[in-house]
Amino acid sequence: MIGTASKLRDIKAINPWQRLLVLAMAVFTIAPFAPLIIQSLAFRWAWPNILPTVWWFEQRQRSPFPLAWDYVFSPSSRVVEATINTLGIGITVTLLCLVICLPAARVLGQRTFRGKNQLEFLIALPLLLPEAAIGIALLMIFIALDLAGTYVGVIIVHLIPTIPYMARTLTSVYQGHGTDAEDHARVLGANRRQIFFRVTLPMILPGVIAGCLFTFLVSTNLFLLTFFIGQGHIVTLPTLLFAKISGGALDATGAGIALIASVPGVILLIFTDRFIRNYPLAE
Repeated sequence: MIGTASKLRDIKAINPWQRLLVLAMAVFTIAPFAPLIIQSLAFRWAWPNILPTVWWFEQRQRSPFPLAWDYVFSPSSRVVEATINTLGIGITVTLLCLVICLPAARVLGQRTFRGKNQLEFLIALPLLLPEAAIGIALLMIFIALDLAGTYVGVIIVHLIPTIPYMARTLTSVYQGHGTDAEDHARVLGANRRQIFFRVTLPMILPGVIAGCLFTFLVSTNLFLLTFFIGQGHIVTLPTLLFAKISGGALDATGAGIALIASVPGVILLIFTDRFIRNYPLAE
């Protein structure tokens, strides 16, 4: 009750300009979804009309073909397949990134050694290179290794742009936590496994969750690398969406796919925010 009363006092303490700023941030965050929702329900929507002149639910009874959401949820759209592939690849990439980056981030965050700055630059280097250059170069190698057009190839190529995000996040987390608690546990007789799961992991868990969120969002929104390495055999929501908007126009089907593609990220963002807010060691 005391914490809730304190938060209410903080909210009341916001001046009008700060309220306006918060409102502007909310509008700029939510506003892009409004035209997508309207477009996904529209059958005919042309400039300069503010709203569609013909809605999807008005035309669906007269059309011999599935329209808008009817087509999105039909088997021919491949949305279910793309969603399963997107979530499966994203979860796998996130777990692999965590296994790779967790020990590396501990060394980068808590140790000092020669060449550390250069190593951190090399880890971040994939973010500085164009995805097209990376994709074309790796495609030749993956074809030779018979990995092109496979889930394994797509997962491997997704690790390239996601590892820098996970490594940077976990390195910052380890830098913010010293080794005093681990040293005390070691003095009291705890082994490495007990120290990690009972001391280290609870302290860094909010940062781990945040790193996993960033990694998952990056992986589930990668188009170019998935397009190159997947070669059309691996369909994800970004590749499916690009196929719908490649003609330069966003129809109701494309808007529906875009909304579906944003749902996992929104759900994970809400979950992560609530988890970190309520986590005892988050502050």
